[in-house]
Amino acid sequence: MLDYKCAHAGIVFKEIDEAYTTQTCSSCGSLPESRSKGIAGLGIREWTCSGCGVTHDRDINAARNILAAGHGRLAVGISVL
Repeated sequence: MLDYKCAHAGIVFKEIDEAYTTQTCSSCGSLPESRSKGIAGLGIREWTCSGCGVTHDRDINAARNILAAGHGRLAVGISVL
């Protein structure tokens, strides 16, 4: 439905696969071993990337990764308020 409406309005619509967006570091782009995994990992809201040392909130990190994927670039420099 969104694809149809965007096409009609002349707006670009891009569907993003959200797999691993909470686990991929939005700063360095790595999928570090220090990330939380599986159903048990859903309770872990914050994690630190073993690659670059940046601490992430799961939801904010996912939002940055999805936004970057929508723009077709890395999430570096994207600030989410």
